[in-house]
Amino acid sequence: MADKTITIQVQRQDDRDSRSYWQTFVIPHKPNANVISCLMDIQKDPVTQEGQKVTPVVWECNCLEEVCGACTMVINGRVRQSCSALIDRLEQPIRLEPMSKFPVVRDLMVDRSRMFENLKKVKAWVPADGYHDLGPGDKIYEKQQQIAYKLSECMTCGCCLEACPQFSSENDFLGAAALSQARLFNMHPAGKGLKNERLQTIMSKGGLGDCGNAQNCVEVCPKSIPLTESIADIGKQVTFQFFKNIFRAA
Repeated sequence: MADKTITIQVQRQDDRDSRSYWQTFVIPHKPNANVISCLMDIQKDPVTQEGQKVTPVVWECNCLEEVCGACTMVINGRVRQSCSALIDRLEQPIRLEPMSKFPVVRDLMVDRSRMFENLKKVKAWVPADGYHDLGPGDKIYEKQQQIAYKLSECMTCGCCLEACPQFSSENDFLGAAALSQARLFNMHPAGKGLKNERLQTIMSKGGLGDCGNAQNCVEVCPKSIPLTESIADIGKQVTFQFFKNIFRAA
């Protein structure tokens, strides 16, 4: 009986300006293997199904336990983490593609810097200066803790943006991840000091008004973060801020 094998089709791209192309690799099957371990096997001996020796496939990974978000790619048409994608649960041939909403660096590795820039836009941090002598902050109640903890699990993986029909390279939409993080820091006793600035950004071009409420983001989030709840909550905050702005101007 012939040994069991795994067939993997990889969409490759040599650099940012090159055209993409497909290559197929056949490797020995290993029980309980994930996509990352299969890519590592291909890296050891990068020979295509046709027997052609090629350059090793490039991808990005770090934690290998669905925490860092680096290994996001499109697997069999669905965006997900490749470290938690088990081969035995995937239909073959397994098709691996880079995310389409971010610039490709090479092969399956993309540049997610736009996500981090969007976090800067909404000031997704807690100010550290000027708080050392102000005494204890506001009490955080258990219900707030539960919400904040879930929101803090965001790993900036990009799944929500890949699935979002509104997010593209041709617009400035912040996306669900940044909006949810704005909600998180608006809840924080020290972080809420920047709440008005965050909301002004979210009310501007590329903010909440560009969200089409497709709800794809919450469906693909690997951490099951309640992104649509965050968007709804931010919508209420924006409405309140809008009327505050009117009365201030009056």
